[in-house]
Amino acid sequence: MNSKGFSRPGAVDLSALQARRPAAPAGGQGAGANSGGTGGGFVVDVTEATFQAEVINRSATVPVVIDFWATWCQPCKQLSPILEGLAAEYGGRFVLAKIDVDANQQIAASAQVQSIPTVLAVIGGQAVPLFQGALPEADVRRVLEEMLKVAAQNGINGVAEPTGGAPAGEESAEPASDPRFDAAYDALERGDLDAAAAAYQQVLAEAPADADAKAGLGRVELMRRTTGVDAGAATAAADADPGNLDAQLVAADVEFASGRIEAAFQRLIDTVRRTAAEDREQVRTRLVELFELTGVSDPRVIKARAALASALF
Repeated sequence: MNSKGFSRPGAVDLSALQARRPAAPAGGQGAGANSGGTGGGFVVDVTEATFQAEVINRSATVPVVIDFWATWCQPCKQLSPILEGLAAEYGGRFVLAKIDVDANQQIAASAQVQSIPTVLAVIGGQAVPLFQGALPEADVRRVLEEMLKVAAQNGINGVAEPTGGAPAGEESAEPASDPRFDAAYDALERGDLDAAAAAYQQVLAEAPADADAKAGLGRVELMRRTTGVDAGAATAAADADPGNLDAQLVAADVEFASGRIEAAFQRLIDTVRRTAAEDREQVRTRLVELFELTGVSDPRVIKARAALASALF
């Protein structure tokens, strides 16, 4: 993912939460329903039970911006109305997910939230740190605009339906989506990653060069490989046994999915140096897949491609 401009210190690891199944479908009423406020139907309260549906699955078609807050946090009271107002103004180009850190401590811990307010985006199942602290509206708007550009570069440019339907007297905005991907989007909303992969593969069978289908399949494959994986255990196992090829591949996947893109690249490049023949080609192929998910023009990819060439030759 091309997330230039959004890198922040510290990993954001959401993999432990991806295995959770929702108590209700995305966009439904209940724990994940509209939080009220001024979000125009594009704000949801998210819990550990609804995180998979409301954040991970939804992020396959529209960016999800997470606002980590708490009732006692004074800066949160300044920032949250700004985010909710912008969610309404942008009309579904992103969904604002509000997470109370006191009530959802596992989510906050997995996201390594050190202080609040903390804001990050999830795009195609991948976490992108945005900022910490209460920023002025102009700065928040600038960050969101850049985030939307990143999402569009990765094929995530849908428009969310407002929770509970369109406001009275208004037509709901229809996403400018390609109907060929409807089956994949429906499967992602159900949390059925296998069906989503099959749907993207069907599009590729008819149009092998389709860039959006390739990107969608790549994101789904990454989600399939990392769902339910304990990120800490995976990286510890790989670090303890550098010669274990499978362990290195799994660790690189969870590092990439949690936003530690450069760490994932470096792990695979180091593995290329230690391997040969079929093993080396398997690692190189995985690395190229992650390059494509990041964006070929991303400076981190350009740097890593040069390092890979050195490792290979």
